[in-house]
Amino acid sequence: MARSTDNLIRELGDGLTPVRRIAEPNRLALLWLGCSVLIAAGLAVVFDMRAAMARLGSAADMWLAVLGSLLTAAFAAKAAFELAMPGRSRLWALLPLPGLLLWIGASGMGCLRTWATVGWDGHIHSECLMSIVGISAPLAVAMVVMLRRAFPLYPALTALVAGLACAAASATVLSLFHPADAAATDLAFHALAVAIVTAVLAASGRRLLRR
Repeated sequence: MARSTDNLIRELGDGLTPVRRIAEPNRLALLWLGCSVLIAAGLAVVFDMRAAMARLGSAADMWLAVLGSLLTAAFAAKAAFELAMPGRSRLWALLPLPGLLLWIGASGMGCLRTWATVGWDGHIHSECLMSIVGISAPLAVAMVVMLRRAFPLYPALTALVAGLACAAASATVLSLFHPADAAATDLAFHALAVAIVTAVLAASGRRLLRR
């Protein structure tokens, strides 16, 4: 009996290859954020960083909004990779909430500041929408490829958080080189771009992350 059991185990084990261990969420998040840094470094070649930094420092709400979007991107990336690990709680999806609230609050403060000083600005900056969507595309591809190495039990929720990470990272990169005006129309297009990127990944999460 013992011999037949050993033979059975040997037969079952023949041809099996070792399973490659999934990297830790912190490491994956840092690796993915590195992609955003590379994009920012590429844009730094053609944009005037000094002028952008001076503009961001001209009002507290502007750099607070960038800080909020940066925290949202970092925490959402961390949460997405945590959610991709089997057995992790869905409460990880709440991790980017503080950064998101800071981002929204600071952007709203900037809108009120501009409205109080110059009134309503009807100029529409639709290029912000295209820029955020464009920058999000390679980040989304990298995110999906990395997430598919795991086995998300909540693919739709994981994709939703991943989409938020991509949109927030793109908005942060854009703000470093072309700080968004605080006009309501500009902020509306900024928010619309973030919503589009997040919604697209959330809607396709089950298909993209299914193994």
